[in-house]
Amino acid sequence: MPRRSFDVQGDRSFLDLVSYGRKGPGERHQLQPAQIEQIARTVRHTPEVMVKISGGGQSPKAVAAHFKYLSRRHFELETDDGEHLKGKGLGIDLIEDWELELDAAESKFPYRGVPGRKPVKLVHNIVMSMPAGTPALGVLEASRSFAREQFALKHRYALVLHTDQPHPHVHLVVKATSEQGKRLNIRKETLREWRREFARHLRAKGIAANATTRSVRGVTKIHKSDGIYRAMLAGRSTHVQSRVESVVAALHAGKILVESGKDRLLDTRRSVVRGWLGLRDALRADGRHGLSREVERYLEGMQQPWTERESIAQGLLQRARINNARDREPQAR
Repeated sequence: MPRRSFDVQGDRSFLDLVSYGRKGPGERHQLQPAQIEQIARTVRHTPEVMVKISGGGQSPKAVAAHFKYLSRRHFELETDDGEHLKGKGLGIDLIEDWELELDAAESKFPYRGVPGRKPVKLVHNIVMSMPAGTPALGVLEASRSFAREQFALKHRYALVLHTDQPHPHVHLVVKATSEQGKRLNIRKETLREWRREFARHLRAKGIAANATTRSVRGVTKIHKSDGIYRAMLAGRSTHVQSRVESVVAALHAGKILVESGKDRLLDTRRSVVRGWLGLRDALRADGRHGLSREVERYLEGMQQPWTERESIAQGLLQRARINNARDREPQAR
């Protein structure tokens, strides 16, 4: 009988596993060791890798500025041919070595006379990171192995480890056009595959790492653009401020409007729960009762599927409860 994949809102397969929740009479599927390891890592909250695209220069000048930013504070860039670069002017040298001026000239041609069209990216900036406390050198070594496996002899690249934030992260700058003249097109599935591969390279270095989607983990964090996210971290996001003010007004009025995306969040959660219950049953059938109970506890601990407005409201209410509790505490004399 053909295997069936469990789809979760655009994720090609639930945990990259077969859906065991819809077996026919008398069927028994056996989980593979790699699948069991994936389940165990997830329910035991193994640190999740992060791989994202953060911009990319559309002109040699923009690429040079980006390299200047990456090499600030004496951070050292490492190229695909093993060079270690520091100091001023390294961006200009890489632009010349990668022949980005030529790529820029060629990329402008198709867009002449087409209003509103932007030149294509000359490079992609890929950010690979792990939570605070992860060994920074291990993240660098895993990123180096990942880059070599993905891009060596195809796309020119350079990488740099940044340790000026609590979470160690590597910027991997990849030339968009390969040495064979093919462009690197990064899609959602590409990023999913890169996350899985980055996690694999980290584990090979002895670092616990996992790669599952937010929906599978029951996380309903709302995506924000890089600009909004950075402004939010700096405390100057007008987007977040306006949302908070709107929620405060709704709370005072005693009514929080349900956002249009709520039904989709609930549908996704139901699909995720069905998938996890199917895996639980498969683990029981394999005699792995301890791990099946861990799956049940993992489901019980999933956070509620909240929209952005609901998350803000819950945070405000929690803060109000904490403040009220403090006000009721007897004052020291």
